[in-house]
Amino acid sequence: MSLAIVNSRARLGIQAPPVSVEVHLANGMPSLTLVGLPETAVRESKDRVRSALQNAQLDFPSLKRITINLAPADLPKEGGRFDLAIALGLLAASGQIPADRLTDCECIGELALSGELRPVQGVLPVALACRDAGRTLILPRANAAEAALVKGVELIAADHLLALCEHLRNERELPPLSAAPATPAAKVAELAEVQGQQQAKRALIVAASGGHNLLLFGPPGTGKTLLASRLPGILPPLQEQEALEVAAIQSVCDRTPLTCWPGRPFRAPHHGASAAALVGGGSQPRPGEISQAHNGVLFLDELPEFDRKVLEMLREPMESGCIHIARAREQLTFPARFQLIAAMNPCPCGFQGDPSGRCRCTPEQVQRYRGKLSGPLLDRIDLHLAMHNEPFSLSTEHRLSEPSTATAAAQVRTARQCQAVRQQGLNAHLGIEGLRNFCALAEADANWLEQAIVRLGLSRRASHRTLKVARTIADLAGSEQIARVHLAEALQYRQLDRQQT
Repeated sequence: MSLAIVNSRARLGIQAPPVSVEVHLANGMPSLTLVGLPETAVRESKDRVRSALQNAQLDFPSLKRITINLAPADLPKEGGRFDLAIALGLLAASGQIPADRLTDCECIGELALSGELRPVQGVLPVALACRDAGRTLILPRANAAEAALVKGVELIAADHLLALCEHLRNERELPPLSAAPATPAAKVAELAEVQGQQQAKRALIVAASGGHNLLLFGPPGTGKTLLASRLPGILPPLQEQEALEVAAIQSVCDRTPLTCWPGRPFRAPHHGASAAALVGGGSQPRPGEISQAHNGVLFLDELPEFDRKVLEMLREPMESGCIHIARAREQLTFPARFQLIAAMNPCPCGFQGDPSGRCRCTPEQVQRYRGKLSGPLLDRIDLHLAMHNEPFSLSTEHRLSEPSTATAAAQVRTARQCQAVRQQGLNAHLGIEGLRNFCALAEADANWLEQAIVRLGLSRRASHRTLKVARTIADLAGSEQIARVHLAEALQYRQLDRQQT
């Protein structure tokens, strides 16, 4: 036949929209025309495909007028991911392979000049889309382990174009795919190695139990970064769908998902990161740090040292759990349901409140330093906790102190199970209706909380977040009703608000 249609997938953010590669052979002046909004790497595919077919002892229809259309025509196409689909389309249109074998298949892969199949980026979203469409995915063997993370998708993997053609002609079956190699579990940092700081450890467990954002502030060396690094170890493992979402983002960010499958991501960008690096963007929008921390932890050390405009861009995704990026040609949405853990010093020199008396910062300098963080941003951080230097003793320096990572993880797991049964979600994600249904207070406790909110000058958003934290504290205590003791502890975690009032 002179017309062949091969299914493939483009890359648009972390989505994989379908692309039909239409190949038509006609009589006339020999030529090859590639249309359908291809960028440079796609336009160069015709030269790669020609050499690959010739070096694989396959016939390239050089005496025909060849037209290749990548539909839909208004969808941008980039990279070498369409090489394999174009080559198979030429072979099917010229009758060298049966076209009906490609009807229920989708193809993705880059071709070397020798005919070998090279891996491409973003295979996991393609595998997910193929599974949903009920089609078989043909891909390079180097991408097979990544695609095999998706259960229920049928894969055909090959190392060379000739081997794939023999398989499609039923001349020689390709060897079965081996299972994805098991990756060793990442070593979990032990919470008990952090000496003292019992209140900070308690706040970390509360934050992990409800998915709350946490800000730690105090002098250098008090263990703020050390505590933040222990958070992934006490969080429960990802569910399969959550792990696939994380792996899909890693797949389009040039990192192999198998290196940390299925662990929670922990991202700690430097305070010099730009807005595009933190929230995503660029001429061809890519996920930023907040999307790469999806379903995991985003740790921002030295929070006031970040550019204020960059920090303000966190406000919307902290509420919505996603980030919208608009460009002239396209609008993309990336998931960004992260848990923020931030750390900062109390003043420019870092030693305000230290018993040594080393701090010489004036009130104006302290106010200017803390003024780098806006009120709306602080409102979105559920827990603010001051950390102090504790007495140092060599006799206890190398001892483990409770709670251990295993103990804290068990508490977090129990509290999250409580939330899953009650509301099918974390307390930090409760909306107005959820507050009304699951955070009801006794009349006396409600009046007491209202008076405390007025004294502290909390905003309506901060008040709601305090109530969510109290709900988490009650879950940790195994209480169905929020009591005053839970409200009092939740208010203790708004220490930065108290210092500003």
